[in-house]
Amino acid sequence: MPRMPSSPFLLAGLLAGAAVAHAVVPKQFDAIVPRSLPGSPRRWTYASGAAELALAAGVAHPRTRRVAALATAAFFVGVFPANVKMAADARHRSPAQRAVALGRLPLQVPLVLWARQVGRNASG
Repeated sequence: MPRMPSSPFLLAGLLAGAAVAHAVVPKQFDAIVPRSLPGSPRRWTYASGAAELALAAGVAHPRTRRVAALATAAFFVGVFPANVKMAADARHRSPAQRAVALGRLPLQVPLVLWARQVGRNASG
């Protein structure tokens, strides 16, 4: 079985990139915010982007890496309902859009495992 990437800087870069995407193209993220959440989808989009940016900073810094990596794993679990909504909404879209939406579902597992590994490998 291939090894999981363990680089905290790669994980921080992924989180920071996602945070920027939430700010630059918020409409695509608004669409996957579960309707059951209170408030506007845009507020949730910006809040999750801000959380990703904070997590990126925490994972990048050695002093906060362990806690931030574990929080990142929890974050990846917490945003899973948005990926489920995206997959459900893609039922009536093109085959390519359905494939992307469905592909995101199992992708959460290695992301969670990666964040946990970064946390375990952190010193202190």
